[in-house]
Amino acid sequence: MFQSFRNAIPTLQTKEKRKPISCFSQKSNKWQFAETNKSTNFVGDLENHDYVFLIISFKKELIMTYSHEVEHMCVVKKGPNHGPAPIPEEGKWVKSKEIVDISGLTHGIGWCAPQQGACKLTLNVKEGVIQEALVETIGCSGMTHSAAMAAEILPGKTILEALNTDLVCDAINTAMRELFLQIVYGRTQSAFSEGGLIIGAGLEDLGKGLRSQVGTLYGTLAKGPRYLEMAEGYIKNIFLDKNDEICGYEFVHMGKFMDEIKKGTDANEALKKVTGTYGRVTAEQGAVKHIDPRHE
Repeated sequence: MFQSFRNAIPTLQTKEKRKPISCFSQKSNKWQFAETNKSTNFVGDLENHDYVFLIISFKKELIMTYSHEVEHMCVVKKGPNHGPAPIPEEGKWVKSKEIVDISGLTHGIGWCAPQQGACKLTLNVKEGVIQEALVETIGCSGMTHSAAMAAEILPGKTILEALNTDLVCDAINTAMRELFLQIVYGRTQSAFSEGGLIIGAGLEDLGKGLRSQVGTLYGTLAKGPRYLEMAEGYIKNIFLDKNDEICGYEFVHMGKFMDEIKKGTDANEALKKVTGTYGRVTAEQGAVKHIDPRHE
């Protein structure tokens, strides 16, 4: 029933020097203790011995302290022990007990103390470790610098580490807290996606040119609404019908525009290529005039 531990157990690495190892010797038919000569290769150090089972414990024994009342209580055995309820993770039902059991991609928002700034955070977690993070912020100029640090801090941390790491901005910290709850309860966007989403899926929300989709719209009671930025991009003109109501708009896709400039395209030509319209924008369609929402 035994086999050599060289075949059964791979080479083990540790930084601890001369760690006592508990081994079972087939010759003496009893447990023995041995110490390794090196700190890097247990199997190589013990290969000349007839040890069959290798058991290594790096954890310190936890000594529990009980109150006087508990000390004198009789033992009542625990009945049910069916483990945690399974949660959906990347197309599988998982009974998660440790951080390494958690995987999934999700996004959500956080806010700073007086609700004057917000962060949308996207995380792609594999086996408890954040592999990808997208940090989008709005409402405060300082948040962008905090996001720059958070994008460097988050990847490589476990979700528990990230939860207890200062991500500089309260909105980002709050977003991390809210995402932690989603992830550990199995409420991720990839909960029912077999195999999860690849690293890089977080960028798909940004579209071509990799720009955040931010809506910027303004209005007053006296002068009405102004469209400044929409999902398509920078709003160049808004079109009005005979009732002076907005019936369409002209936009410039800034991400595509910068891509054209990088290719060496003339700026005026590039602007024409990336300019589009939405809604009724011609006289035949009912548009009477257009205005610059920033100056008219």
